[in-house]
Amino acid sequence: MNSKSYNDSVSVQSWISLLLLSLVWGSSFILMKKSLVALSSPQLAGIRIALASLCFLPIALYTRKKVDWSRWDKIALVGVLGSGIPAILYAFAQTKINSSISGILNSLTPIFTFIIGLLFFAMPFDKIKFAGVLIGFLGAVSLVYNDNISNDSSQLLYAGLIVIGTMCYGFSVNIINKYLKDISALVVSSYSFVFIGFFAWTYILFFSDFSTAMENPYFIKSLEAVSVLSIFGTFLSSIVFFQLVKKTDAVFASSVAYLIPIVALMWGYFDGEILGLNHVISMLVIILGVYLIRKK
Repeated sequence: MNSKSYNDSVSVQSWISLLLLSLVWGSSFILMKKSLVALSSPQLAGIRIALASLCFLPIALYTRKKVDWSRWDKIALVGVLGSGIPAILYAFAQTKINSSISGILNSLTPIFTFIIGLLFFAMPFDKIKFAGVLIGFLGAVSLVYNDNISNDSSQLLYAGLIVIGTMCYGFSVNIINKYLKDISALVVSSYSFVFIGFFAWTYILFFSDFSTAMENPYFIKSLEAVSVLSIFGTFLSSIVFFQLVKKTDAVFASSVAYLIPIVALMWGYFDGEILGLNHVISMLVIILGVYLIRKK
């Protein structure tokens, strides 16, 4: 296979990965909402991380000889910043903020990834990529604005939790891109989750009381929702995302955050909500932004 066809193949795989991630993560807000019917925010975050770490444990044991232990701190940081802290923050925020606001705030991820990369990781400034970041963000803002988001000022505190979470994502993606790009995505994802999984299991087994949750008639359904969220929205998607960062770059991989509101909107459409011309235009603007981010 010549160089040109190889690059084309990788590019197609990258786009497919981005679309799959947007589909899975765009559905995560619904799953979190269903999980919180019977579970508390800490329980949701704890179970989500604990189950994912359990899924990753066999992979971690299998790949133990491939681990570069001189960079264990970077792998641990990816777990804490890329999964641990955001899972907790998003679980708390989801109790007060609707999916539309969550979607627009989550769209800050590529912007923080770009800014953090410039300030702390010596990422070169790219005018086209920067334009793509801004266009994609404006498209996401327009999309959620057209979906009639709430302007309740009491939600600002919880909105701030999501903003902090997107900043954590920005640091995590840049750490992978700069320091861990030569390490297998399976190794990075499995050991980062095994590390934070220790704390999640400790919380679940010794510090969380599930008696109240179990009395809720929707407990089983909430448990099913968080299980699906953990396996698909955390375990499998983390492997795909880390591989996407390795194949492309931090900003393009994080641009999945722009596509998440589109998926959320489509869920609403299939549920009977109206899809207008303004929504379609906003989605096209987002797609243009993502294309510019990927353009070399």
